[in-house]
Amino acid sequence: MTDARDGRADLHVHSLASDGVSSVAEILDQAERAGLDVIGITDHERIDAGIAARAMAEARGMRVQIVIGEEVTTRGGHVVGLFLRERIRPWGSLKTTVARIHEQGGLAIIPHPLVPYPLCASRRSIRKLMNEQDPLFHPDAIEAFNPTTARMRWARAVPAFATEVGLPAVAASDAHRAADIGQALILFPGRTPQDVRQAIIAGTISWEGRPYAWRRQLSLFLEQQHKNARAVGDEVRGKLLRDGTGRDLGYPGGRRRPARLDEDALRGEDSPRGADAPRGDAALRVEGRAK
Repeated sequence: MTDARDGRADLHVHSLASDGVSSVAEILDQAERAGLDVIGITDHERIDAGIAARAMAEARGMRVQIVIGEEVTTRGGHVVGLFLRERIRPWGSLKTTVARIHEQGGLAIIPHPLVPYPLCASRRSIRKLMNEQDPLFHPDAIEAFNPTTARMRWARAVPAFATEVGLPAVAASDAHRAADIGQALILFPGRTPQDVRQAIIAGTISWEGRPYAWRRQLSLFLEQQHKNARAVGDEVRGKLLRDGTGRDLGYPGGRRRPARLDEDALRGEDSPRGADAPRGDAALRVEGRAK
């Protein structure tokens, strides 16, 4: 008998490599437990953990499939690029960044919009993009539901705004720790990254989600501060000892400098020894650019 349920995708997830607090292995394990078919690793200004996550999921024979993405900071707010091959540099204009995402075959999603905060795209900036004649500058979708901003009055207006400007409405967890993955997600026909890509383009998606409680967001903030303190200590220690290590980026080989994906350790769990041990030519450098 065929399983007729829709696929489930959470396409906005952060790892230890940026401001998340969970390793790639923890993220993948939680995605499996949550019954997700596809997740997008969208760290701020980098794609190395996404590359590592895809390699690890394939090496471990996991059900969940990985979309490599990046949440890019622009002068007009954040934009999430999905299906990327290369890192996109931050601090360009929103218009130029959307174009750069499209030029490498990616999808551009506007995350947590309308909130009057510098990292959130405004109504005016989104309308301006949609009024461009060249579709190269048009976003492909907008986050109609993001659990981090869902309780804000501005965010509640996003579904109607998405309809007004003609953008498909999506939802994503914006998870910064593994336990939050799947808090909001897309439902789509199919199971694969290409299926969810086509569903977003065609607008044949639906979504579901629940807002984060304020207490839960506060606890995450405290976890992030502890993580940042450890990261500073690890960076300082590595420089003082000159041992070629730094903060933990959350994947095997992610403590080496330069960071290198330890392909021999992909099947096992993360461990300090596995993460730090150099593996010679078998290692893949993933700092910033996919190879």
